[in-house]
Amino acid sequence: MDIFEGRITSCGFSSGDRIVVGTWRNTPFGSFSDIMWAKSDGSKVLIAPNEEIANYISSLYEFDIIQIEDLKVEDSGNMMKVETKDLNCHFEWSRGFSFLTKKRPLWFVASIEYFFGWLIFGTKTYGKTKNGKKEWYAVDRLSKLTFAKAEFKKNDLGEYKKFHPKANFGFSDPPKMPCSALVRSHIE
Repeated sequence: MDIFEGRITSCGFSSGDRIVVGTWRNTPFGSFSDIMWAKSDGSKVLIAPNEEIANYISSLYEFDIIQIEDLKVEDSGNMMKVETKDLNCHFEWSRGFSFLTKKRPLWFVASIEYFFGWLIFGTKTYGKTKNGKKEWYAVDRLSKLTFAKAEFKKNDLGEYKKFHPKANFGFSDPPKMPCSALVRSHIE
């Protein structure tokens, strides 16, 4: 089983773009960051730091464009800045709230957490990936964004807002609420 521990930060922008930034501390690939970007024209972009990680992620989720780029990440407390060649993001979030205990069995994530995740946030905590693997998202802390800004080629993507419409990268989209979540993704 592959386990990824880190943070997923996501929101939409008034331009119609929707951005999901993963900053992963512990993974089978070491620590890395990636961006899943649903552009306003409907295309889905993956920005990953190398081919190995890009191949792994694109085997799980759907993308139209895959870019291999260095991602420069500044992350401290409740703030994160991410810079790529053309896309720059800045996020800040509240303290948020924790979920239960970290030692929850995967059946709990796939049933009880799934029900409340879908009911309250419109997101799924369990499903099958593009290549048929099972994936569980165990959310340990959820924080509402208090600030978000993104620029593409120095053009502002506008006010941050709900993650809408769905990006359809895979079986689940992030919560509609602009947020940053500490998560553990289990893939088998």
